[in-house]
Amino acid sequence: MNRQIILLPGDGIGKEIMESAKVVLNTIASEFGHRFIFHEHAIGGDAIDRFETPLPEDTIKACQNADAILLGAVGGSKWDSLPPHIRPEKGLLGIRSTLGLFANLRPIIGFEPLLHASPIKKEVVKGSDILIIRELTGGLYFGKPSERRENGDAAIDTLYYTRAEIERIIDRAFESAMLRDKRLTSVDKANVLESSRLWREIVNEKSKEYPEVAVEHLLVDAAAMKLITEPTYFDVLVTENLFGDILSDEASVLTGSLGMLPSASLNADGVGLYEPVHGSAPDIAGKGIANPLGMILSAALMLRHSFGMEIEADLIERAVIDALDQGYYTADLHIEGGKKVGTKEMTEVIVENLSNKSVSDSILNMYV
Repeated sequence: MNRQIILLPGDGIGKEIMESAKVVLNTIASEFGHRFIFHEHAIGGDAIDRFETPLPEDTIKACQNADAILLGAVGGSKWDSLPPHIRPEKGLLGIRSTLGLFANLRPIIGFEPLLHASPIKKEVVKGSDILIIRELTGGLYFGKPSERRENGDAAIDTLYYTRAEIERIIDRAFESAMLRDKRLTSVDKANVLESSRLWREIVNEKSKEYPEVAVEHLLVDAAAMKLITEPTYFDVLVTENLFGDILSDEASVLTGSLGMLPSASLNADGVGLYEPVHGSAPDIAGKGIANPLGMILSAALMLRHSFGMEIEADLIERAVIDALDQGYYTADLHIEGGKKVGTKEMTEVIVENLSNKSVSDSILNMYV
C-alpha cells in the first residue's frame, strides 16, 4: 500500500522527533510491505526564516494533495516579537482551517511506569484510557466577529453552531466509540446554553444509529471534576470547541508528562494532521535528549485513522508500552531503576521492540 505523507518538522525539537517517526514508520513499512513516501515542507518559525511567512503556498498545496500530514512543533521565543499575523502559530491555525480539520482526537493513557509522576494519586489514575474528541472549527472561537461596545466597557462573543457541524463531530465520536469500549460521554452545558441543547438533541438522534454504544450526557463542570476524581470512568468523551480545549488540557496532566501525548485533527475525507501535544522546546533543541514518544504515537494514530492500519498502529503502541516497561525513559520522564536514554536511543528501543516477533504475533493473533 502506497501512501503520500507530508512531514512538517517545524521548529525546536520538531526536526529530531520527526526523524524518529520516520524511522519507526519505515520499520512498519518494511514489515508489512507498505510504501510510505515522505515529502518535507516548512511551517512555523522555520518557514518565516526561509520564506517570510508561517505557511508557504507550497506547503498548503502539498498538504492538500497528501494522504496524511505529520507535524513536529511550531513556535519559540525567537519569533515572539513578530506581529501576531505572522507568528509561527498562525501556520498551524492556517493549515487546520485550509484542510477543514474539524475533529481533534486526543488519547489520554495512564502508562503504568509513569504514574508516579502524575499529580493525581496513582490508584486513581491507574488504568486510565480516554479518547477526547473536540470539535475544532466552530463554536465560540469561530462565531460572528467579536465586538467591543459601550466605549470598550462591554464585549460580545458569539457561540454559533450549525446542525451539520454538530452532526459530523458526533458521528466521528460514535465511530470511535465503536472501535473501543462502546461507551460515549457527551459533554455540554444544556442547563444554560441553547447551543448545548441543540448538541444534546443531535446526540440523542444519532444514538439510534449506534445502538451498541452506551451514551451518557454530562454537564461540563461535572465532567471537569470527574476527570480528576475518577478518570477511569471515561472511554470516549466528545464535546464542543471551548469545552474541549479546556478539558483536553486538564486531562493532559493525568499521565504526568506532555511528552507522551499524541493528537490527531481530521477532516471529512479522513485526511488528518497528526502531532504531539507538547511544544517545540527550543531550549533542548539539538541536544539529542527530546522525548520522541508523543511523535511516534502520533504516527500510530495516523496509521489507524487515516490509513485504516489497525494492526500496525497497535504494534507501535505496544512497542512504546514495552519500552517503558523495560525501564527506558528520556530526560522529561523518570522510571525508578530504569535507564535514561536520548532521542536516538529511545527510537532504537522502539524499533527493536517492533522487531520482536513474539509481540508481533500476539497482536496479529488478536485479528485472526
